[in-house]
Parts: sequence; structure tokens; C-alpha cells
Amino acid sequence: MTDNNRLAPGDTAPDFTLPDADGNDVSLADYRGRKVVVYFYPAASTPGCTKQACDFRDNLAELNEAGIDVIGISPDKPAKLAKFRDNEALTFPLLSDPEKTTLTAWGAFGEKKMYGKTVQGVIRSTFLIDETGKVEVAQYNVRATGHVAKLRRDLSV
Repeated sequence: MTDNNRLAPGDTAPDFTLPDADGNDVSLADYRGRKVVVYFYPAASTPGCTKQACDFRDNLAELNEAGIDVIGISPDKPAKLAKFRDNEALTFPLLSDPEKTTLTAWGAFGEKKMYGKTVQGVIRSTFLIDETGKVEVAQYNVRATGHVAKLRRDLSV
């Protein structure tokens, strides 16, 4: 994957409408007027993705107080997302993108290095979208552990 496919601050965030864990459609447009963190992760209920989701859960009150909502997106089907949400008591929307159209549009799916090999897959990525739908922060290849704390420091939240 080249950097040309990646979003950068100032870009308009690609719109999406995806089903949540309960099968209800959620759109990026639903968040106009508020800031929203959109993060992409490879698979529900895996160790790294669970750690990252729980970090967002544990910091959600402070993010919400700062006017920031959180959405997680993976290629998992809604039923798997519902189980993940319920097992980990996650309180923010988890959206399903099995066709990977949104993942691809955001530059969060493509070639990545895993255990020294180049593979196609989800690139763990986090974005902060402003009230008007513009990208404020675009971070690719983030680490699952410690990422939310770093994001809060970067955003002064």
C-alpha cells in the first residue's frame, strides 16, 4: 500500500453507512457537529484488539466529556461484534465492514508486514474527524497497547 491511498489531516473523511453489532445502520454523517474517533482493527476478540477496545471503553467518559465520540470498525460480522461487545462490556458502536469497502476507502486495508512477511490485511489505524467531517488526525500502524493513552495526550484530553 502506498501513502497515496492514505488519508491526511485536512482531507474529507470518506462517508460510510455500516451495520452495528445489532444490525442497525450507523453513518459517519450521524456524528456531524461532534468530533469522533474512528478506529479500524483486524478482528474482534483477539488479544490486541480486545486490549485496544477495552482502553477506548475505559477512557470513553473523558473522551465524551471532551466532545469526542468513538466508533470501532472491523471486517467482523455483526453477530461476532455483538458477542465481543457483550463479553467486554463495550459501550461505543462497533461497525461491520466485511466487504472492506470502508476499510479500503480510509487506507486501513492493504499490504502490511506481519511476522516479517508482507500480507494483505487490516492496518490498525485511528482517525479523529472534526465536527464538519474533516480528518484532524490520521494515524496508521498504531500499536494496540498504549495507543489510547497516547491519543489522549496528543489531543490533551
